[in-house]
Amino acid sequence: MGDRGFESLDFYQDSLRLLKAAYRLADSLPDHEHYNLSDQLRRAASSILLNIAEGYGRYHYLDRLRFMYIARGSLAETKSAFVIAESLGYCNIDQLNWVTQIKDQIEKGLNGHCRFIRSQQQGKEEFGTRFRD
Repeated sequence: MGDRGFESLDFYQDSLRLLKAAYRLADSLPDHEHYNLSDQLRRAASSILLNIAEGYGRYHYLDRLRFMYIARGSLAETKSAFVIAESLGYCNIDQLNWVTQIKDQIEKGLNGHCRFIRSQQQGKEEFGTRFRD
């Protein structure tokens, strides 16, 4: 894995596609969902990308992993928002199936990247194996 930037990571690109779908759904939700599901959906989907980028920019491997784990949690939260939307009739089962498929791809990529980070253990020699704030 060369240092080409986080934008070149396949799971980052897939997360960007999921973000666009989340924003489209959020824009289509009824007004009474504007400060509830709509806002939560946007924040969760954005958090995936922002945490991938932040983790990518960190030096110590444990710090990098922490942000990748947060991204993974936000990914699950985004899918849950789509599940809620489908159960309330705001999106259809085909949309939810697409989200499930891309979520699985992103998660697989994130997990692989985490394995790579753990194998490299960047910063271990300088800072040890415990993360310090």
